[in-house]
Amino acid sequence: MKNFELKNGIKAAYKQNKNTPRIAICLNIAINKPEKSAGIYSTMNRLFLQGTKNRTSEQLANELEENAIEVSCDMKQDYLRFRMVCLNEDFEHGLEILQDIIENSTFEEFEKEKTKLEGEIPAELDSARTRALDNYVKTLYKNHFYGDTFTRVLENLDNLKKEDIVEAYNEIITTGEKVAVVVGDYDFDKIKELMNKHFGGIKNENIGLAEIPTPTLEKPETVEYIKDDANQAQIFQGWIVPTIHSKEYAPFFVLNTLLGASGLSSRLFCELRDKKGLAYTVRSAYEVNRACANFNIYIATEPKNIQTSLDGFKEEIQKVKDILVPEQELQNAKNNYIGKLQYVTETNMQQAIQMSHYAIMGLGFDYREKFVEQIKKVTAQEIQDIAKKYLNDISVVSILRP
Repeated sequence: MKNFELKNGIKAAYKQNKNTPRIAICLNIAINKPEKSAGIYSTMNRLFLQGTKNRTSEQLANELEENAIEVSCDMKQDYLRFRMVCLNEDFEHGLEILQDIIENSTFEEFEKEKTKLEGEIPAELDSARTRALDNYVKTLYKNHFYGDTFTRVLENLDNLKKEDIVEAYNEIITTGEKVAVVVGDYDFDKIKELMNKHFGGIKNENIGLAEIPTPTLEKPETVEYIKDDANQAQIFQGWIVPTIHSKEYAPFFVLNTLLGASGLSSRLFCELRDKKGLAYTVRSAYEVNRACANFNIYIATEPKNIQTSLDGFKEEIQKVKDILVPEQELQNAKNNYIGKLQYVTETNMQQAIQMSHYAIMGLGFDYREKFVEQIKKVTAQEIQDIAKKYLNDISVVSILRP
């Protein structure tokens, strides 16, 4: 891997994967401020491929399709991500299109996209799991923009204006830190030349610091949603926990793996599904943002089993608190997670996504190797300590039931 810097100060990295015919680039731009109202950022994200000053949405779509160039934009909680992958011979063409999108998006189809959202969001919320998750997230992050879920966006759509989108994007592009990663088989000097040509002119002065407060949860909350046509109950329970720069970051990934993220071998799966027959689906997740993370457990079960399932969550967490994880189980969880890291970074694009994510979060382009070593060093005592410290009674429970 080679690190370099564009003429405007954007930090970049190139990782060579020999004999790969398609090259990938990821450009991340940090979000420093919460959105002023729910829906601004998510609506903005939908408009980047809907036309620029140089290309209509139809022209843009046709040009990408004709040249097999894939471009996408993702609005994460902490940064805006632009991605492009194409054949090596089309790299400069792809960069020119990406530059046009970043610098010249018009947001002209704002009203059209807003109308689409008014129809799409209710359809999404018709999913029982999505509705329960929506309730969980907006309750956990009450009074914080991390909690701007589908329902909050839908409530605020009528108040959104195109000017809100333009103002928010100007703020992000002007004050957000930027990092770029290229992965593929291409001449390094040519990459530097092309990156400077197409991205060296992006505004990159007056970079601001993140002004996103850390969410807090003061007391336990339970929220219910009644869905008459639901066949199952959907349950989420979660906690606000330490995030990416904490020494407890790696232990939480291992805890998540052994509790519910390792499929058939996870404790929740073995105990609540196989032994007690409470559900077909049960799992845990450790979801990381810059200001905080949340650890949650999810189950889909028969309505009569709601309390039994919640008792099962508590019982499995208590086991972790009371009894040190056996060494073999701990090692299996570590190996499982390290194996997943390998699986989700097989392609050039997957590697570009991961490297640029670590970089924009302040960990460096090469953090993966360091992180694997941190995972290997996690102890059973650390797992027990974080379970005792964070998986307490101050949680949010979201229940959807008929």
